[in-house]
Amino acid sequence: MDFEKKGDLLINGFGSSNGGHFEKVLINGKGTVNGDLQCRQFEINGAGTVNGRVESHSLEIKGHGKIAGDAVSEKMTIEGSGSVSGNVTPQSLRVSGTLSIGGNVNADEVKLQGKISVGGDCEAENFAAEGKFSIGGLLSAEHIHIQTFGDCKAKEIGGQTITVKEQKNVVMSLLKKVLSFTLQADVIEGDEITLENTKAKIVRGKNVTIGKNCEIGLVEYKDKFYVENNAIVTKHVQI
Repeated sequence: MDFEKKGDLLINGFGSSNGGHFEKVLINGKGTVNGDLQCRQFEINGAGTVNGRVESHSLEIKGHGKIAGDAVSEKMTIEGSGSVSGNVTPQSLRVSGTLSIGGNVNADEVKLQGKISVGGDCEAENFAAEGKFSIGGLLSAEHIHIQTFGDCKAKEIGGQTITVKEQKNVVMSLLKKVLSFTLQADVIEGDEITLENTKAKIVRGKNVTIGKNCEIGLVEYKDKFYVENNAIVTKHVQI
């Protein structure tokens, strides 16, 4: 992204502004921007709404932020509550708060420690989750590592290495008695697959390990298949 040197847009109380090209956009109060934004730094510490597309080097939401359009950024960080009605295209996406996305996600890296909802597909090189997620379409990444914390859902999951593990600590042991910590998907497909706490109709891979608390309809494997005693696999076939 190349931006010419521009002025800053600062909203510290209640205010609104038109979109445009800026160096920094900081919303510390309650602010609305009407139109598309291009800037080097975009940050919401209060409550902010952008009625348009946001393109920035860094995008941070620490309060409550709403983008009625696409969000394009090299580094996107959500520590508060955010929503994007369109597509999200960051190099790095880190969510420790909550984020709702109406369209697709296309990123190099996704790191989730909060909650994310994606209406479409989520594609990345690396996807690591220690929180809750709901993906309406395909979750696709070279490397997928999920530690179940609450219910996680995706229509389909595809990757080279896919690992789903249960988080192990005292708090999790107590919460498991009253809450569900399960990954649900129709299809999971990859080369190296290791699953725990997973419900899926079809699992397809080169080497497949089905661990504890799994319920799988069909496993199709090429080389190796292993299932623990307390896991349920209705049918398995070597292909």
